[in-house]
Amino acid sequence: MSSQIIDAHAHCGIQERFPPQSFADYFDHVKGSEITGVVMFAPVAEIYDRYAFRFEDTPEWQEKRWAANDYLLTVANDELEVFPYFFVWNDFAVGQLTPQQWGIKWHRHADEPVYHYDSPGCMKAVEVIRQRNLPVVFEEELKNTLRFINEIATGIRVIIPHLGFLNGGYRKLSDFGIWENPDVFTDTSLASPHDIMDYVRNYGHERIMFGSDFPFGEPVRELAKVSKLDISQEMKEA
Repeated sequence: MSSQIIDAHAHCGIQERFPPQSFADYFDHVKGSEITGVVMFAPVAEIYDRYAFRFEDTPEWQEKRWAANDYLLTVANDELEVFPYFFVWNDFAVGQLTPQQWGIKWHRHADEPVYHYDSPGCMKAVEVIRQRNLPVVFEEELKNTLRFINEIATGIRVIIPHLGFLNGGYRKLSDFGIWENPDVFTDTSLASPHDIMDYVRNYGHERIMFGSDFPFGEPVRELAKVSKLDISQEMKEA
């Protein structure tokens, strides 16, 4: 590959240290490789208590979130460019967005605390995201994924990670026509080569991006998975 290679999906933080996921930890994994840029967002554990389904927000958690998002504005070096994303939660604190942030991270699993989609704060946050033309890495259960894309965030670029594995599954999203939406993108992080190839055959290569899901995926190994696909060099570089 001769073009710049950007890892589109990596977690990075220093408040939660297991598994190790600081900028230095990520750089140790990619130094000397072809990866020269990375999209980073805070680890979930620095944003909310994912094990408390009835999680109640507190000033302490709000401060922890601010510190988690702010940390990503301070990292990078001469060998690795960082594209920080802002992780939004139910305080919908988009007033903290800065010009340095390139997108939004929006995340929960089905057994975790819920986003308040019907709150005025959510609607205001979505409008700010739309006005700033920011992409949203959106990981949610299926019903909320469909609602967000089809009703709440129309016209906003949505990146569904892992080829939809944790958003209901690649096939299920295909059944609902989600991959045909020109505003919906995806990444290859932890996805199977079979599903990646199926996506490229059916939907093209212009809305799918290499991602690693660091620290849960190993960036160089995830890149090798893409490099070995039976597709053209032009598609790989795209």
